Order: sequence, then structure tokens, then C-alpha cells
Amino acid sequence: MHTTLIQGGRVWRGIGDSTTHTQDLLLEAGCIRAIGSRLPVPPGTQVMDATGLLLLPAFVDGHGHLDKTLWGKPWQPHSAGPTVAERIANERKLLAGMDHAPQAQSERLLRHLVTRGTTAVRSHVDIGPEVGLSHLHGVLETRERCRGIADLQLVAFPQGGVDPRTNTLDLLDNAVRDGAEAIGGVDPATIDGHPTAQLDGVFEIAGRRGCGVDLHLHELGPVGLAAVEAIIDRTLALGLAGRVIISHAFCLGELEPARLDPLMERLVKAGVAIMSHGPGGNTPKPPVRRLAEHGVRVFCGSDGVRDAWSPLNSGDMLERAFLVAYVNGLRDDAGLELTLQMATSRAADVLALDAGKLEPGAPAHIVAVEAETAAEAVAAHPPRRWVMRAGRVIARDGKLVDGV
Repeated sequence: MHTTLIQGGRVWRGIGDSTTHTQDLLLEAGCIRAIGSRLPVPPGTQVMDATGLLLLPAFVDGHGHLDKTLWGKPWQPHSAGPTVAERIANERKLLAGMDHAPQAQSERLLRHLVTRGTTAVRSHVDIGPEVGLSHLHGVLETRERCRGIADLQLVAFPQGGVDPRTNTLDLLDNAVRDGAEAIGGVDPATIDGHPTAQLDGVFEIAGRRGCGVDLHLHELGPVGLAAVEAIIDRTLALGLAGRVIISHAFCLGELEPARLDPLMERLVKAGVAIMSHGPGGNTPKPPVRRLAEHGVRVFCGSDGVRDAWSPLNSGDMLERAFLVAYVNGLRDDAGLELTLQMATSRAADVLALDAGKLEPGAPAHIVAVEAETAAEAVAAHPPRRWVMRAGRVIARDGKLVDGV
């Protein structure tokens, strides 16, 4: 049985671990068998020197849009308007006017993410009357082609809503049949013009199919708050506790403690998780530290990378942890480590992945960087020296190794 011993690295085990002492990791059959100081070297073991390196769990990107990325294509000047509706319309026009291949683009971006230390991704994939299931089938092909380097979960995402005059709900149902792990939705009141119809349709499919729900919610004020309450109600009524995510949830950043505290209690009761990508500008930010302290499951994702919505995101989850810390004003070590957890163990927990931690029995998905502590790694987000999946090095110094 193939074994590897990684010697002399600093192993981050979670918030509060100063990682100032060095340890060895013994890997066997793709998993971590033991962690300790000066572990013995079994006969035939491959030895890797990690002196001076900080060892982190490989990253989990909990929210992406692999099917729509323009990564690797010629630079596209940003042309979208400020509203969600304007951005949707601009994206449709842009993609329709170019030779856009969801399979090729999703694989191109996924391979880039792996070089930055991400070995698990949840991607929302557009479903609707304009594209049918073509985006889904393209990214499903990428999932098979890249199974050896990354786990890929898919959310059937009705970017344009679920107008009853279209067949979108049937397409969402078929998407789950074809391999999507979850059903998505977006701004039920402002996109579909009805505060309950979209949620009724999405949750009906989830309840019948037994799949998860992962909804985009950009809506602010009372409209956004009403959507959060409605999502919690449906989650509890259908027995979907722990299987529902609200992505973005900007409205939570507007609430005073007197209103936020009881809402957090309901989120915890329903096991509804909150994804935040660390929005910039004047967009309200879900208070991730306060949510985490109250037991709400919080995690992060890269969102769109170099697409029609924004040219700014790089897909680097260590940089994303930095951005979440930056916009939330988290400067202490515990705050910085919280955002790293949001990109590792917390994301893995929400997505029910056996990943995100460095401990005996866990899969050997490991990232090595030059940093003394996890907090420094978030603050500096240095280059990845190497990336390992299931005990095999798959990337070094920002490039995939030969044969990957």
C-alpha cells in the first residue's frame, strides 16, 4: 500500500491553532493515517520535505458559476448595468454573440482553480428556456473528465426565474434527474414578480426529489427579509433541515440585533446555511462572525470568475477568504481563521463533503504555502507551493503537474 510521509511542516488544525510547531503527516491509501512529531518512516515510504511550509486543507469553493466563465478568452470589457435584471440581460446578449462552450470553459476554469488549491467546487449552472439543459450537460462532462482532481457538485440554476409561461420548472426537475445535486432559485419577488410562486415550485421539486436547495437572494429590505422567512418556513415544513442554502443574503447585513437575533435562531433551527462571497462597495454584507457565533452555518465561494457580471474575481479561495475578512473588518487572528474555515471545513460541512480538515482518517487533500500561521496565510494569500489530492501532488507553483 502506497505511503507518503510529509515531514517538518506546520499543520493547521483549526481556529486557535498557532501552528508554530512542526509536525509530520503519514499518508496511506490517499488518506491521513497519522499526525505527530518525528513520525517513524515505514519501509518503502516516499518522503516529502515541508520545512518552512504551512499545510492547510485543500479549499472548497462553495459557490461558483463554471458554465459562464470567460476565463482564458480575450479580455471582455465590462458592459453590464448595476441591477440584477440588467446584468442578466447583458450576460444573455454577450454569450449569445460569442462561441461559448460550457464544457470547455468550465473545465478550463476548474483546472485553474485546482492550481490555486481548490479541490471541491459547487457550481450553479444555468437552466432555462434559452439554453435548456445544455449548460448542465456540458458541466456534467467536465465533472467526469476532472473527477481525479476535484469534486464537483451542481446546482440547477434558473437565472431568469421560473415564469409559469415557460417550461423552466420541468427543466429543473429534469436537471435533478440528470445529475444536479440541488435546485436553485433567484430573487423570487423581483425576478418573477411573485413573492411565493418561485419558492413553491422550487421546494416542491426538492421535496419530491429529495435534493437540496441553494437559492440566490440579492433582495434587500423587507422584500429580502420576507424571502428569508419564507425559505425557513418551507425548509421546516418539508423536512429539509440542513439541506438548504441562501447564497448572498445581503439583507441580513441591514438588520439591527433586535431583528437579527431571532432570525438567526430560526436559521439555526432549520439548518439553513448562508453563503457570502464578501461583496464589495455599498452592498450590505451578512455579518459572518455574528452568524457563526450564533451557530449559523456560514461559508464562502468565489461566485462568478471573469464573467459577464464582473471581471474582478480570480477564483483563488485563499484570496477570497482575505476579501471576506476585509469587507467584514475581521483583523484579529480568530477572525481571519474564521474566513479560512469558511473556505475549508465549514464549506465542506454544508456541502456534506469528506474534506476540509487535516486530521487522521481524513482524505489527504492538502495545500502548502509559505506562511507561519493560518492568519498570515489569509492576510498575505501567498502562492501555492504544491496542491495534493488524495495523497497525490497534482499542482506545483501554480501549474498542474504533467499528466493531470
